[in-house]
Amino acid sequence: MDHQEFRPLTYKFVAVLNKKIPVPNLMNALGHMAAGLSASYQNIPDMRFDSYVDQDGGIHKSISDNPFIILAADNSNKIRTLRNSLIEREIHFVDFTSTMTVGTYFEQQQRTKETPEAALEYYGICLFGPIEQINELTRKFSLWR
Repeated sequence: MDHQEFRPLTYKFVAVLNKKIPVPNLMNALGHMAAGLSASYQNIPDMRFDSYVDQDGGIHKSISDNPFIILAADNSNKIRTLRNSLIEREIHFVDFTSTMTVGTYFEQQQRTKETPEAALEYYGICLFGPIEQINELTRKFSLWR
């Protein structure tokens, strides 16, 4: 039997989702954000993707050892405020707005380009970084229920 050495966790994933948006729309946004978060991160080993092996030898690939916490925001402005804090602290994130829905990807990009940031409705934001920094910035949000 193969035994791995335990290594403490120092990073975490967090998604903060807007409670005012219907859940099917949020699940779509979450999928896009999680994919983009991993694709755009510069130091993938920090994300600690691992293969889990079941008793029958089946391999379950690319599951992160890091926690992935889903939190709820009361509205878009709470996500906007968090986004601005992440920019200030240079913490890696991907967000998703209402302009990124309906129509082709080209139409979505055009709609986003034509919308001032202050007018964007945020569906959610996904972030990845050191646990202490992430906890400090997200403690005001509650767990998604």
